[in-house]
Amino acid sequence: MPSSLSKYQSKRNFAVTPEPAEGGEPVAGQLQFVIQKHWASHLHYDLRLELDGVMKSWAVPKGPSLDPSHKRMAVQVEDHPISYNRFEGQIPAGNYGAGKVIVWDKGLWTPLADPLEGYRKGKLHFELQGHKLQGRWTLVRMKGKESDRQPPWLLIKEADDFARSAEEFEVVEAQPDSVAGLAPPLPPPQAPGRAVPAAPAKPRAKVKASTRTKTSPLPKTLEPQLAVLVDAPPADAEDWAWELKFDGYRMVARKKGAQVQLWTRNGKDWTAKMPGLAQALGRLPLADAWLDGEVVALNAQGLPDFQLLQNAFDGSAQTPLVYYLFDLPFADGQDLRGQPWQARRETLQAALQSSEQLGDAIRLSEAFAGDAAQLLASSCALGMEGIIGKRKDAAYHAGRTADWIKLKCQKRQEFVIGGYTSPKGSRTGLGSLLLGVHDGHGRLVYAGNVGTGFNEASLRELTQQLERIQVRVCPFADPERIDYQAQWVKPMLVAEVAFAGWTAQGRVRQAVFHGLRQDKPARQITREESATMPPTQKAKPAPVAAIEVSHPERVMDASTGVTKLDLVRYYERVGPLMMPHLKGRPTSLMRTPDGVAGEHFFQKHLQTREMAGIVQLPQSLDPEHPPLLSIASIQGLLQAAQFNVVEFHTWNAQRDKILRPDRMTFDLDPGEGVPWSAVQEGAELVRVLLQELGLPAFLKTSGGKGLHVEVPIQRRHDWDTVKGFSKAIVQHLAETIAQRFVAKSGPSNRKGKIFVDYLRNGWGATTVSAWSARARPGMGVSVPIEWAELDRISSGAHWSITSVEERFRKGNAPWDGYSAAAVSITAAMKQLGYSAEQSAAQR
Repeated sequence: MPSSLSKYQSKRNFAVTPEPAEGGEPVAGQLQFVIQKHWASHLHYDLRLELDGVMKSWAVPKGPSLDPSHKRMAVQVEDHPISYNRFEGQIPAGNYGAGKVIVWDKGLWTPLADPLEGYRKGKLHFELQGHKLQGRWTLVRMKGKESDRQPPWLLIKEADDFARSAEEFEVVEAQPDSVAGLAPPLPPPQAPGRAVPAAPAKPRAKVKASTRTKTSPLPKTLEPQLAVLVDAPPADAEDWAWELKFDGYRMVARKKGAQVQLWTRNGKDWTAKMPGLAQALGRLPLADAWLDGEVVALNAQGLPDFQLLQNAFDGSAQTPLVYYLFDLPFADGQDLRGQPWQARRETLQAALQSSEQLGDAIRLSEAFAGDAAQLLASSCALGMEGIIGKRKDAAYHAGRTADWIKLKCQKRQEFVIGGYTSPKGSRTGLGSLLLGVHDGHGRLVYAGNVGTGFNEASLRELTQQLERIQVRVCPFADPERIDYQAQWVKPMLVAEVAFAGWTAQGRVRQAVFHGLRQDKPARQITREESATMPPTQKAKPAPVAAIEVSHPERVMDASTGVTKLDLVRYYERVGPLMMPHLKGRPTSLMRTPDGVAGEHFFQKHLQTREMAGIVQLPQSLDPEHPPLLSIASIQGLLQAAQFNVVEFHTWNAQRDKILRPDRMTFDLDPGEGVPWSAVQEGAELVRVLLQELGLPAFLKTSGGKGLHVEVPIQRRHDWDTVKGFSKAIVQHLAETIAQRFVAKSGPSNRKGKIFVDYLRNGWGATTVSAWSARARPGMGVSVPIEWAELDRISSGAHWSITSVEERFRKGNAPWDGYSAAAVSITAAMKQLGYSAEQSAAQR
């Protein structure tokens, strides 16, 4: 054991922490590196380079940057054992470095000079070949000596083909997840003297696709794009194209001249298993390329059959394979990943059409437009697995993103086989398979059993495979949930299973076995959940081009998982719609430093902190208090969100005539026991009264449990007059329709009734702005709506941060004509019998 590990070991209690005490073996001729993302007292990234039998380690607070102009601080820490490369988990509270750790990147590093001498002198020049980081890098020690306790270094990306501008791409934000389950990047080819890394796949920012292409060497590896399972088609249907979801093996193909390699999505070389496909791809008229598609076996009806596919690979049948191609990330020296899906598809289609020698083995996956629900129904009727949706203008980027989505005919996913039961009756081999999935802690938990879908041949073959991997110890973390007498097996086989749904106990219902999968490792199998596509997953530029977001991973709302970065990105997207409601108005900011479940407080003044895009209004507007603030630009929205602002509340007046309100606001606040239908009816009744008074009425959701009715007015009256008149309107409602409305706040007054809050109309009072998120679980959004839409709205929080993006298309259109509709309230006051004397008496 290297003596330099004594410091590492002295800081840890290995009876408590899951971290390894020692161990790990070097690989001959290769040096490993790892970067671990570590949520300790502060989020940081730990860079570790294998050197002299240990992992030399640096804590990088902001993480690496691909921008050569960014010099990232890297504080040298104690050496770690080589076995630490694989560590992911939770370091318990009270222990050194307590917090969550994931493997953010891993791979090989190649010194470009003597590494021991460079380390001693304080300058390491090297190349990385990882999943996320590649190319040349430098670590340089700042003032100090090697013997200093924690000497500071700088981590710098060198200018090469893998460098990226920070405005174009921030790797730590664009690729936040673990790579622990991915196969190691391919090692560089060995050459005399040292290994020289080949150019691996250059990571792409999750940004709107560009029409430009980049000249790029063909990468050695390609991580494919994956689809998100959703429960319904998106609303913006015209932005999507649809393809059939094939029941086969996902495969990417690398073509370099006549040489073709076929790789599974987990980096396994399957070229030898399908030489016919490799030979056919070799005839494509492309000098070099990466192609993406699905390999299937077709039955007599011409439909994909997963069992036939398995038979083709195990040699039990001579079944021809078909490779359906659906994307072309690289072609003829061009990196096409930044192009829109539609442009990549056209390039792929042209390449296939220009080759007359491919035969039937290589085909283009058909794309469809139209109603996704009808397409899904047709797919299911054909016996297909479902459909895949692809956003037409989206770039190609590695990993699972919501620019590709999948809709399934039935629930179907992979499970780990942990055991099997004995057969009953006339059945031979086995009775049923006991299934499991890995939970968030990596434990295999029981997920039910499957006993149908087998035939005699599959039963016999499967039983033989299971008998070879029998064990005595149950592999499930929760054996008490298993009601069967079973034979346990090593959890290494993966079964594809269709099922009707999940029980409340987390078990599959009406499960049917479809076969074993060879292309997915058991350790990666988790429960697949469908979701409504959140807008934060859509590929958008990170707002760090305008501001730097600290602690972007901080969860603002545990009920949705919305993070601080999600919040900043939301305000970046909604900014153009929101600014007309903010600009020129005094604004109060609701800050939630501990998320929506924590303490909330309002900030009405800038105090001593300057915030870009947020301005101080003249002291003369409110002489008795510090200067008010106003949001001057979208950057102000982002800057506020960076400081944990969730809600934006505005005055009913603008700065140029602060003493004359330009609107009245009525907040319909339902009390306990009031159904939503009563709130909808209440809003219509408020509208009727306002119309009778000759006042225009515009409607928006509150983002909470109620609705807001706004009345644009001409700026002729002072605050007390406007507030007094709004109170008179509410009192009239409460007197006329006492069974529905009350004019006094308080829980006891509002029980079973609606309080129409007129207090928003006083000096200094505020109302949450249109398009503002709300600081409450679910993070609803206040959205302008048309009166004709009211009966289709499910609640005041009908839209939230994770569902509002489809509404951006309509935007502020429901309030078209708002400013032109403003009227004087003089006539309305007379009609209601409210006088200036009453207003003066209320002062």
